[in-house]
Amino acid sequence: MKLKARIAREVRFIKGLGRTLKWVKPIAPESRELICDDLEAAVDRHRDRPAITFEGQTLTYGEMDALANRYAHWAKEQGITRGQTVALFMPNRAEYLPIWYGLTKVGVATALINNNLTGAPLAHCLNISGALHCLVDAETCGAFEAVRGQLTKHVAQWTLGPMAGDRRDLVTALKSCSGLRPDRLTARGDLRGKDTALWIYTSGTTGLPKAARINHMRAQLYMRGFAGATGAVETDRIYQVLPLYHATGGLCGMGAALLTGGSIVLRKKFSTSQFWRDVHDEGCTMFVYIGELCRYLVNAPEDPLERGHKLRLAFGNGLRGDVWEQMVARFAIPQVLEFYGATEGNVSMFNFDGHVGAIGRLPKWLKKRVNARLVRFDIETEQPIRGPDGRCIECGPDQIGECIGKIDTSDPRTNFTGYADKAATEKKVLRDVFEKGDAWFRTGDLMRQDAEGYFYFIDRIGDTFRWKGENVSTGEVADRLAEAPGVVEANVYGVAVPGQDGRAGMVALTIDDSFSLPDFWAQVDKALPPYAQPLFLRLQRQIETTGTFKYRKVDLVQEGYDPARVRDPLYFRNPVKKAWTRISKAAFDKINDGGFRL
Repeated sequence: MKLKARIAREVRFIKGLGRTLKWVKPIAPESRELICDDLEAAVDRHRDRPAITFEGQTLTYGEMDALANRYAHWAKEQGITRGQTVALFMPNRAEYLPIWYGLTKVGVATALINNNLTGAPLAHCLNISGALHCLVDAETCGAFEAVRGQLTKHVAQWTLGPMAGDRRDLVTALKSCSGLRPDRLTARGDLRGKDTALWIYTSGTTGLPKAARINHMRAQLYMRGFAGATGAVETDRIYQVLPLYHATGGLCGMGAALLTGGSIVLRKKFSTSQFWRDVHDEGCTMFVYIGELCRYLVNAPEDPLERGHKLRLAFGNGLRGDVWEQMVARFAIPQVLEFYGATEGNVSMFNFDGHVGAIGRLPKWLKKRVNARLVRFDIETEQPIRGPDGRCIECGPDQIGECIGKIDTSDPRTNFTGYADKAATEKKVLRDVFEKGDAWFRTGDLMRQDAEGYFYFIDRIGDTFRWKGENVSTGEVADRLAEAPGVVEANVYGVAVPGQDGRAGMVALTIDDSFSLPDFWAQVDKALPPYAQPLFLRLQRQIETTGTFKYRKVDLVQEGYDPARVRDPLYFRNPVKKAWTRISKAAFDKINDGGFRL
């Protein structure tokens, strides 16, 4: 790279980092300024400006605040006290952020539950939240009622929707609640930045979802951080189609707009056919993405409005390099801001200068001031490699290793607040890494860093893989599939599919005579959300295990669904026939050539 280009790159990096640090510098564990105070301050500056537009209706900042205040007073009327939790189980809608914003005003935490969950995973998330009240709507009330018998406590169901049975009418209850702010001193005067604001669920590497504790500091880091990183201003309109129960859409995207006087154009879910019409008609200047969203866009037929927009920036994570280049060229998007961060983690990085394919950059001159490192990793043991002195070994340029982040409990940017489950929290901490007594957060991600400081994502460690923008726990999926008639054992893993981001689910089964493909189709359809449903099926006489009785997956992953490499019967979850279809050479080629819409 020529000197002039290097200087320009460093200037862009320093400006982006400077904006971000300026926003997050005041955040502190003992601060009395909470995330709700940040939002109230934005309301006071921009009361009459549009805040959230959803399905043709717009809430101004003042109206958003009044709605939040009603939820705060509703919680007080129900006797929900500081430190308790309310479960929020809804799809994207205009009320979503005002609900948890309002509850934080009175010190109540909100558990943001994936609205796609059903059955045992849903019951698990409700149980570990400790919530005695759950807010639902017409789309989610049925799933909630179906798991009532699996809940360990009685949970009151409050619905923004049709009334039936013992559902409580949330619409009517809110009408009697004041739209004025509760008194700050009496409602939350003794709360600090280190106190819990939200619970956001993450799949982790094994088992059922874990509840990551998001204190006010971490919520502020997300929301303030992206207000700074994106350079958002009050004239910006951000198109937001990601689920609000995730940090990327629900905190990063919303914060960039709502702390700066900008506005959010919110949709219930992403639609390829509607995307450019919305962006054009709403005058959007930014959109938030995950990599899958961008791939859908570049694979879609040409839209007459795809270049007729006012977009200045797309920001998000998981964008593959080839899709990145296609997206920028085809849609004339001036700038892409890719970032890396985990919901519960303490490692974050930004690719401020748009270097294609990189998830972020940490220049050499900044190394001593950031907490992220890559350490050499043993794929077989799934543990970092330690040298003769017992310490971990840092990777050199272009060596692949696990990304870890040093934990500093006094710094909100590098602390690890953990999960509701203390044992799960401890499993994510690596100790005595470079010196005795130090502690580092394990991201569970394999990366490499080049000589220029750019980081590139390689893969997830262990049993979790990403598909459709979601982390899929193989253990959780296997548990559901093992419930199907005739299934003796289920070994779940992810396999690469040409042209697709992440890894598609595949399951190797051992079965008995009562097994049938139609029954197994029905079990998959009933028990799992779409992103967790395996696309490929392999029938084995016996599942191989390791010496410690763990399922062997390395060979299975390498062989994939290729009939030329696998003697066992292979099947494909055919979206056209709605049935498991035997994979022939022709079917294999058609899948790999994109002949099926996965």
